[in-house]
Amino acid sequence: MNPIYWLIVFVVLVVIEIATMALTTVWFAGGAVVAFLLSLFHMTIEVQLAAFVVVSFLLLFLTRPFASKYVNSQTTKTNAAGLVGSKARVTEEINNDLETGTAMVAGQEWTARTKKPNVICEVGTMVEIKEIQGVKLIVEKL
Repeated sequence: MNPIYWLIVFVVLVVIEIATMALTTVWFAGGAVVAFLLSLFHMTIEVQLAAFVVVSFLLLFLTRPFASKYVNSQTTKTNAAGLVGSKARVTEEINNDLETGTAMVAGQEWTARTKKPNVICEVGTMVEIKEIQGVKLIVEKL
């Protein structure tokens, strides 16, 4: 395969990455560079394609977790995910057996359940949000 094609693939992938900043195509751009280098040494198209796929997926699986941690470290959780770890005030007794309970957090009332099955939280109790399952807060007493 003509090396120019691999350069075109590389440029297209880099442009997509710059446009989206999603850390998805940059790994395949690395694979395109390796395939480009192999094409300069007149390797067969099968070797070039195999190298492209192998290198791309190795970069994706081995380096993406580290890159995501450092590139997206300044992002803040939004919507419901941002509530995990915050405190809420019980507005209706939380009782998993009776399937009752609500809690107020950030000015909104949510259905709430305790993380441990036999724990009951009285009205006015402060709880910590441990997770969100559907539209229910899963909480623990403070």
